[in-house]
Formats: sequence, structure tokens, C-alpha cells
Amino acid sequence: MNSWLDNDFDDMLNTNWMPRVNATAPAINVKENADAYDVELAAPGTTKEDFKVNVDNDGNLIIKMEHKENKKDENKKEHYLRREFSYSNYEQALSLPDDVEKDKIAAKVENGVLHVTLPRTHKAEKETKKIEVA
Repeated sequence: MNSWLDNDFDDMLNTNWMPRVNATAPAINVKENADAYDVELAAPGTTKEDFKVNVDNDGNLIIKMEHKENKKDENKKEHYLRREFSYSNYEQALSLPDDVEKDKIAAKVENGVLHVTLPRTHKAEKETKKIEVA
């Protein structure tokens, strides 16, 4: 049964004026405060074993995620006709600001969110020296 409402929603969702978002890319938030930058990457169902986080030779933060669902079908009376979320693979490179202490970067996974803390350096303000004019 087709209703006018179904057709309107189909038209709205299948238009070229609205760009399609890459469904496999997790959402990323980046926060800043006086002490650190915090990167949050949403990846529900993942564990710390699914992530590799490092800084490359060019000073970029590299986040790699690979997640595989290895669950066996326990109920033999049903099976998948279509299955799209059994494997996820993602890689992102973020340019790090100059004031990040690269050797103190920390990462953890909590409630399906990867948190990467990028501590900022606290360079002492350069002291000014008063010079007497002779």
C-alpha cells in the first residue's frame, strides 16, 4: 500500500540536493581547554582492542578502528537476509597543533566512545627585560 506520505518521504530522502553522509565514518568531536585538546570518536559496540592510535612521522594523530562481529547464529530457525554491520573499518588522520605534548597523549574507550586526550604544553611566558637607554 503506497500512501502520499511514503512517497513524500522517499522523494525527500532520495534527492541530490542533500549530500549523502558516509555511513561508515564515526562522528568526531574535538574540544579544547587550557590544559588539553580532547578528541571523542563515537563507535558503539567497540572495545579498546578494536583501536590503534599513534602519532606518525609527520606529527599527525592517526586513529585506526577495525571491528568484527564474530557472533554465531544461535537461533537456527532464522538467518540474515541482509547484514551490513558485521565489519567496520575506519582510519582518520588529524593534524596536531604545535602545542601538543606528543609523549603524553592518552586514549581510552568508554561506553562506545574513544577518548583521546592531547595535553598542551605550558611554555613559560618569555620574560621581558627592561633595557636602559644610555
